[in-house]
Formats: sequence, C-alpha cells, structure tokens
Amino acid sequence: MNRLLTKGNILLILGVLFLFMVPQFGLNKFYMHIVILILFYAAVSGSWNILAGYAGQLSLGHAIFFGLGAYTSTLLLMKSGISPWIGMLVAVGLCLLVGALIGYPCFRLKGPFFTLATLAFSEVIRLVASFWKELTNGAVGLNIPFQPGWSTMMFRSKEPYFYIALVILLLVIAITYWIDRSKMGSYLVAIREDEEAAESLGIPISRYKMYAVLISSGLAGMTGVFYAQYILFIDPEAVFNINFSVQVALISIIGGMGTVLGPLIGAVLMIPLNEILRSAFSGLNGLNFFIYGFVLILVVSLIPNGILPTVRNWLKKATAKKKGTRQVVANPRNGGEQVDSAN
Repeated sequence: MNRLLTKGNILLILGVLFLFMVPQFGLNKFYMHIVILILFYAAVSGSWNILAGYAGQLSLGHAIFFGLGAYTSTLLLMKSGISPWIGMLVAVGLCLLVGALIGYPCFRLKGPFFTLATLAFSEVIRLVASFWKELTNGAVGLNIPFQPGWSTMMFRSKEPYFYIALVILLLVIAITYWIDRSKMGSYLVAIREDEEAAESLGIPISRYKMYAVLISSGLAGMTGVFYAQYILFIDPEAVFNINFSVQVALISIIGGMGTVLGPLIGAVLMIPLNEILRSAFSGLNGLNFFIYGFVLILVVSLIPNGILPTVRNWLKKATAKKKGTRQVVANPRNGGEQVDSAN
C-alpha cells in the first residue's frame, strides 16, 4: 500500500482528477475547444512518440494512420450506419494491418532514409484518397451529417468531446508509461541508441520495431476517429497532410521525446499559442505562422532536448548541488566519528 502512495503517484492522481474537473470551470466554447485540441494533439503526438521517441524511428508518415482512422469510421457511418465506436475498432485493426505492411520494408532503412520512405508512403496514400472519388469523394471531402447521440459520437455541447479526448489521452499515457517501465521500453531505447549493439546483445530488433509501429499506428487511428466526429468534415488534404505529421512530431520534440508526459507538455505550449495567434492575427495573412515559427525556433534553440528532459536535468543538478554543500565525512582523529564538512 505504501509503495502505491508515493509522492509521484499522489500527484498523478490529483492531476487526473483536476483534468476531469476542467469542464466545471465555466470555460466558454472557444477555450473548451482549445482544451480539447490540447488533449487531442497530446494523444496523437504521444502515439508518434512511442515509435520515434522510444524506438528511434523518426516517421513523417503518421498522418497515414490518423487519416485511415478518420476515413474508416466516417465511411462506415455514412454508408452503412455503423456506429463510430465500432468503427474505431475496425479503424484500429486496419491501421495495424497497414502499419505492418509499411513498417516491415521500411525497417531495412535507417536514419533519414526511413523518414523519407514514410513521407513517400504518406504522399502516395494522400493522392490515392484524393483521386478515389467513388469512395472518398476526392478533394471535395466528406461532410458528416450531424446526428447527436452517444451512438454516433456527436454532441451539442463540447463537454462529452472533452471526456472522450481525455480518455484517449489517458490510454496513450498509460500505454507509454507501461512501455517506459517494461523490458520492451529498455529494448526500444537500446535499439534507438545503437541498433548494432542491441542486436549483438540478442535483442530481436525487427520484432520490437514492429511492436512499436503497431502500437503507435493503432493509437493514431483512434485519434483519427475522434477527429472526424468532432470536426464533422474530412478531406485528404487535411487528414493525410505532411504538415499534420510535422506538427505532431514538433509537439513531441518540444515537450521531450522518449518521455511519458513530453507530448502533453508540448501540446500545452504549442496548441494554445497556435490558436491564440490565429485568432489575434486573422486579418493579417501569414503573420500568425511567422510568429509561431519564430517561437518554435527559439524554444528548440534554447532547449534542444525538449522541455521535460531539460527541467529534469535542471532539478537533478539543483538537488545534487544542494546535497553537495554539506557532506558527512569520517574524521580520523575522532576514531572514525562522522562530522559535517562544507564542500
């Protein structure tokens, strides 16, 4: 019982309770929308973090799985009347299949070649979705009819969307936490740091890379389903766009790759900034992107390892410095009696 009631676990429980209480704070629709976007982007960035942050596979094709999730649930709902909740299960299964088909040949590539390959696959799928008008309605996109209800995952207020996004995010965080604390996490980090050394230690590299891409793609597919039901419109340019993959990657990089809460911290910083700048400079085309880009460059330059790792290192140094100011040393003149001595 005492092991469960650690300081970290208590803070985690309080944090989760705080998140569940957010809708009770009386936020207006605009700020609730921003909070929902934070949860959404933190979840999809967290799924990318499993593949890139832990396994070291820097993908720019994450929009593939996000878009597949969005289109799968939408087409099942509009053409067959199947609930998005069931569509989410189908979408996850499809993303697992596509993730395996794409991941296996790409695993032979390393570094920038892997990144370029995932980018190429993403562009191919975007073009297929754009020209397959009979299925996807092409570049025109799909407007999802508003049919409020839990079975259709559509609501008149933003509160239910908040809780759905929060549950998805907590699922991503829980899985990432399990990976971080498990043998799988140690293997993935070893692969990320040095594949040849990991292989020489007997770690099955291809198998664990596949585990990472399957988990990552499945979670990304779930976020795609949520996005479609929240926005009620999808098109290939929006859900298969390289810009989306880049933004997801940047959120994780700024928050801290290879950490459990890094994507959430990155989303808390970047998403409100993006939305506030867009609203403030809506009449000045491009100015919001310029300021947003400048802030990102500044953050990456000052803290290249990400916010969370930088804060952790700072706290460790501060703690070590505090402990180092006074040490207990043995005094040989007093028969080994210990006395305090300033460092």
